[in-house]
Amino acid sequence: MAAEVVWLLLLLAHELLPCPCPCASALDRGQFPDSFLFGTSTSAYQIEGAYSEGNRGLSNWDVFSHKIGTIEDGSNGDTTADHYHHYMEDIELMHSLGVNSYRFSISWTRILPRGQFGHVNLDGVAFYNDLIDALLQKGIQPFVTISHYDIPQELETRYGGWLSPEIQKDFGYFAQVCFMMFGDRVKFWMTFNQPNLFLKFSYMDGWYPPGRCSHPFGNCAFGNSTTEPYIAGHNMILSHANAVSIYGKRYQEKQGGRIGISICARWYEPFRNTTVDILAVERALSFGGPWFLDPIFLGDYPIEMRKILGSNLPEFTSEQKKKLKATRLDFIGLNHYTTLYLKDCIFSPCEVDPVDGDARVFSSSVNDDGVLIGEATGAPFYYSVPDGMEQVVMYYKERYNNIPTYVTENGYAQASNNSMSAKDFTNDTPRVNYIRDYLTFLASAIRNGADVRGYFIWSLLDCFEWTSGHTLRLGLYHVDFNTLQRTPKFSAKWFRKFLKGSLVGTRLRDKSSRLQHYTT
Repeated sequence: MAAEVVWLLLLLAHELLPCPCPCASALDRGQFPDSFLFGTSTSAYQIEGAYSEGNRGLSNWDVFSHKIGTIEDGSNGDTTADHYHHYMEDIELMHSLGVNSYRFSISWTRILPRGQFGHVNLDGVAFYNDLIDALLQKGIQPFVTISHYDIPQELETRYGGWLSPEIQKDFGYFAQVCFMMFGDRVKFWMTFNQPNLFLKFSYMDGWYPPGRCSHPFGNCAFGNSTTEPYIAGHNMILSHANAVSIYGKRYQEKQGGRIGISICARWYEPFRNTTVDILAVERALSFGGPWFLDPIFLGDYPIEMRKILGSNLPEFTSEQKKKLKATRLDFIGLNHYTTLYLKDCIFSPCEVDPVDGDARVFSSSVNDDGVLIGEATGAPFYYSVPDGMEQVVMYYKERYNNIPTYVTENGYAQASNNSMSAKDFTNDTPRVNYIRDYLTFLASAIRNGADVRGYFIWSLLDCFEWTSGHTLRLGLYHVDFNTLQRTPKFSAKWFRKFLKGSLVGTRLRDKSSRLQHYTT
């Protein structure tokens, strides 16, 4: 009995007394500003389904996902979570969580079925009007991405999609229709979702539509991995600038909204404690978000990219630089999931890295001493490394003068197969640990001066996870893709308690290892 009393007193002291080191801290809702946006994220093709309803046109993902061998389990987005018919139920789920924002994207082909100037599909407009109105009635702020990977297939067929400057005009028109139809109620807009990753998968590796690549990154029938990602990126940057200019000149003052862009924001640590690997980390970071953000904020691509890519990196004309400089951006979104070790490939022989190879680096989950970067998740090369959240936020804080920032995606993957049931996924304690500890380091970044204003979990629901299909589940709610039944996971219940202000536990970090340890 005496031993039990001593143990309880020690535990009480641990919870109530100030922590003598910064590596342990309790997390609660009070560590974030009252105005902070807490929400969930989704995208149109991944959850809506109803691919042929409401006069929707054919998207590039509709075509690509039906090609044999492109999706790991042979699934597609024809139905997926069927949010198109279940959006009211899904809004009730969000409301029960207590979130105050919902990040979703607008399907280009629901609004402009052929992607061209002219015909606006009023059925598509009506769907998003109903969705937005229903969210606002529940006190949930819409946070809208204009383009989240999917574009009309007709634009791909007609002129090559993002490889053609013509798409700048078409995207500008699509964005303007969105501002005009929904901007009276939508106060947060993002032009694109992590184009710095999407373009590599599409034009460097050939994994995403249009499936273009070349040796040594892949073996596609068409494409050039050394030039096309940067040509497409150039057109996306100028499309972004065009949309932001339209919003600023015609809609923003009257509608009172804000506009930004989200980027994939991985963090890296050196494979070895050597100068070349430390420089490799700096180089890879420049090839990441700054590929898009440097032109937007500073008028040109990062110096590191120009040095390595040379003439393969397009040039901005003086007129384009003026337009970029004149285009005001209100915030950036960071999609952050993981951290990896990086090895230099300029002075050392390396395999071709599918994501970071253009920066002449190779990523690894284990460093030169055999130390694992963090706990594995259900997704390959995605590891739980919570302190990477603070590192990446502070990096962008310093690089872009502490512009307002939202963590627009952060989440945990569970591996899935057809033989598994909802019971196999609902006790998702590793997801709770992951979210809790990433939020702990996000709170630390805010205390250290980072102007972070929101956090969105990917995802509200299990959904179609691009080329992984239904083999990965990242939702707070399990979806049975046969019955479409939604079942809350333990993480949904935990997030609800967190948002209500309950103390949810203490995080301890063993500094002798990258692995994380927890108490509750």
